[in-house]
Amino acid sequence: MGAYLLEWLSLFFRWFHVIAGVAWIGASFYFVWLDLSLRKPPQWKTDKGISGDLWAVHGGGFYEIAKYKLEPEEMPKTLHWFKWEAYTTWLTGAAMMSIVYYANATAYLIDPSKVPFTSIGAIATSLLFLFGSYFIYEVIVRSHLGKNAFIFSTLIFILLVIASWGSYQLFSDRASFIHIGAILGTVMVGNVFFGIMPAQRALVDCVRRGEKPGKEVAELALQAKNRSLMNNYFTLPLIFTMISNHYPMMYAHEKGWLVLVFVGIITATARHYFNQKHLGHKKTTLLGYSSRINCIINYLDAT
Repeated sequence: MGAYLLEWLSLFFRWFHVIAGVAWIGASFYFVWLDLSLRKPPQWKTDKGISGDLWAVHGGGFYEIAKYKLEPEEMPKTLHWFKWEAYTTWLTGAAMMSIVYYANATAYLIDPSKVPFTSIGAIATSLLFLFGSYFIYEVIVRSHLGKNAFIFSTLIFILLVIASWGSYQLFSDRASFIHIGAILGTVMVGNVFFGIMPAQRALVDCVRRGEKPGKEVAELALQAKNRSLMNNYFTLPLIFTMISNHYPMMYAHEKGWLVLVFVGIITATARHYFNQKHLGHKKTTLLGYSSRINCIINYLDAT
């Protein structure tokens, strides 16, 4: 009866997780596309504080979209927030982690040939691995290092490589891929909760009080935009790790952690390609990503 109940819970939370994730990633793709596609508005819009505008056609009608540099002329009566997509995705993902990997730790989480964990020891190590990785990320993003895009991106990449290698030393091959996905998802929802939402609330509070947002609010808004862009680059690597249990040829590879690193590079680069296209960079060339994955795996097989 217990195993039967777990199967039903897995079914429910898996689809809940997928639906919430589609909504969250769809919103991420849309708003980054929107930000990158905005163009310089006419002078009369600039005089109203609009920093960029965009015209679009969809569903049988025209849309005129405008982004204010900071505050609008007056607070709109209805203001749409985008946060619960992120929170729901993370919560349902945590439920799935608990149901599949923690409730069945001996089957899916532990590899006795690597570390002979007890179930409790493996779960405790998993939680420490996940939240410890997020803590390191948050320390970096809040430091001076987080203000330099190149240094910050390089550090995060190095840390993710270390985390990929570390997960393969601790957990089963399948669980190793999922742990990297869980780290990415936790970083992304942390960006929303600790970075994006506080900046949005500070900006809205200023407008409601009739105050002009100061330098501190402007800096928060810029940090929120940077965190949002970071989330955008994490989306494709995250999606791959979340469905990686369907690809044992990758996670069960002798050098699976390197496969994961290369897939992360390729999927993040694919996201960068589209971001550059949205900016209007027509000469950006798209690499043959799938063929490169095959080349990488063939190379690893030969070494």
